[in-house]
Amino acid sequence: MESCSALDTQGGGDGGADGIAVAADAELAASIMAHHSQPSLILNQVWEGFSFAGKQIRIKESTDLYGAVLWPSAIVLCHFLENNLDKYSMADKNVMELGAGTGLATIVSSLLGAKVTSTDLPEILANLTYNVQRNTKDHCRYTPVVTELSWGQQLEERFPRSTHHYDYVLAADVVYHHPFLQELLETLEHLCQPGTQVLWAMRFRMDIENRFVERFQQRFSMELLYDLPSLNIKLYRGWKP
Repeated sequence: MESCSALDTQGGGDGGADGIAVAADAELAASIMAHHSQPSLILNQVWEGFSFAGKQIRIKESTDLYGAVLWPSAIVLCHFLENNLDKYSMADKNVMELGAGTGLATIVSSLLGAKVTSTDLPEILANLTYNVQRNTKDHCRYTPVVTELSWGQQLEERFPRSTHHYDYVLAADVVYHHPFLQELLETLEHLCQPGTQVLWAMRFRMDIENRFVERFQQRFSMELLYDLPSLNIKLYRGWKP
């Protein structure tokens, strides 16, 4: 399993440990961002290119919608999924992505063999569906499902716990300055049953992210998987105790 264990290396009082930590962070961050290729213009559309799971993935963004822009936390999450299949296998697993945005994590987990339900707000779905279909058609064992999910609304009606059990709930950059953090917590609690693991990448911009982590820890057990100061991103694993 790839990890940031080098960040915990102990050294003497000469600052050697700090130097190792910085080098490890920079090396891992560079490895993660190497998945991203330069934007290209194809058929008068600008695409962001990525390489995951042995495939070239092209993502179309919609700059008119905040949720339809690809943020670095999604790349971090996908890198973790691809490089930790021994412990976090996606093969034949039921996966839900919250706030899927442009769909990169949905696409990568589908390419890795998961049965994915990809969710976001209604105004995001057209671009999300386009990206998911374009990059997964004829490449995946299971066809990913794209559907609307407004956090905290109609959860039991649309995703009854008796019939909807998820092995993983994925989320990347779903915590930022918006008024629906309580609804996000309620949604996570509804989706998570015994055996469900939350893999959640977050870029820290303001104090609101720290406060949400504290609220999350009140309801879930939690483990830090990646800590990338150079990107201001952390990746967590959460589960119900």
